[in-house]
Amino acid sequence: MYPTRRTVLTGLATSAALLMALPAVAQEVTLNVLYNMPGFTKFHQPLAEEFEKNNPDVKINFLAPAANYTDGQAQVLRAAVTGDLPDVYFSGYNLTAELVHTLAPRGQITDLGPFIEAEGGQAFLDKNYSPNMAALGQIDGKQYGLPVNASSPILYINSELVKEAGADPAHMPDTMPELIALGAKIHQMHPDMAGMAYDIAGWPDDWLWQALIFEQGGKLVDEETGKVAFDNEIGLNALKMIRQMAVEANAPTFDWDQARQQFGAGKTGFMVSTPAHVQTIEGLVGDRFTLTTSTFPLDNKEKGGVPTGGNSAVILTQDKAKQEAAWKYLKWITGPEAQNVIVRITGYLPTNKNATGEAYLAPYYAEHPNVKTASLQADKSLPWAGYPGGDSVRIWRTQRDIIGTVMRGEVSPEDGLKQIVEQTNALME
Repeated sequence: MYPTRRTVLTGLATSAALLMALPAVAQEVTLNVLYNMPGFTKFHQPLAEEFEKNNPDVKINFLAPAANYTDGQAQVLRAAVTGDLPDVYFSGYNLTAELVHTLAPRGQITDLGPFIEAEGGQAFLDKNYSPNMAALGQIDGKQYGLPVNASSPILYINSELVKEAGADPAHMPDTMPELIALGAKIHQMHPDMAGMAYDIAGWPDDWLWQALIFEQGGKLVDEETGKVAFDNEIGLNALKMIRQMAVEANAPTFDWDQARQQFGAGKTGFMVSTPAHVQTIEGLVGDRFTLTTSTFPLDNKEKGGVPTGGNSAVILTQDKAKQEAAWKYLKWITGPEAQNVIVRITGYLPTNKNATGEAYLAPYYAEHPNVKTASLQADKSLPWAGYPGGDSVRIWRTQRDIIGTVMRGEVSPEDGLKQIVEQTNALME
């Protein structure tokens, strides 16, 4: 017996009714996520797994991490051309403006404003992030990213050498000239040692250069002219101090890994580095000497500050379902529970102010004062600036080469500043 038209229609109607009666099944969303620094896998992976447990309809697919922020930036900009952008990207603060100015006109990056408004607007930001932290993800007055990692330069101290030089490791000099003088004294007492290390000539980005500009109350770019803003005594003084470090304190000119090894061996009085190196340096030091940390000195106590390294999470996908899932992921990775994990693994500052409470980091800080140090200068944390024109990476590599010649005495600070200013202005055109 063949089915009639009536029985077919009746069957279809019955099937449709049954389907409508069934509970809706959430569509699974997979987010392709790109972060920088392979070492960060140690917190990204477990946090993603925990997020997936709480959000079973969302899967996190990590792309192979970029080696550093500059490589990640180049990778994303290439992907923007080919149309193969990740859904979520962890952008270095100093490169986020360049990223936004490139992608926003093409509709390839998401303004987080509507998502924030749905959470309560400014009240949501105020509840979770200090103004300084929230500003790290703001470009042109819009919130494009939420801060995930944050670091500012701190001092790592060989307490025995500092005490031998007549200083107190718990109360280090709070100006750069006094700090260099202490390094010089340590080197005079131990000619085979470095009094201090400031690895600017081998640093992969301009974080330590900005530190010397910002601590004097200076800035990188003049907003009115669009030209270099440190073409003055601040820039010249920064280069003079770099040369002083090398000449008077025997500061090495090699890269940060070699400098850490030398410090760990007890051959350096103190060094400037990122708080992300706390656990690494503690491991290198072992029981050779008493390791302590201290905040970065500020010559200009009123206007001076420190650049904030790290990254914010931005949403690049324009798919609505993926955007909703990505927003959940951003809230999680910048929330107090995740920040508690990140800080314990990396030594960074917590970006969520609720993470410092008794339920999270307070007990850890009590047991690990070397990690707490960076949080003590959070109120002096300034955005890690970038340059207009989209050539920040090339600008730093050019500046670094010139800074290295000044540090080694091949070029005077005056000539070095002239070269830096001329070449930086040319690259911003």
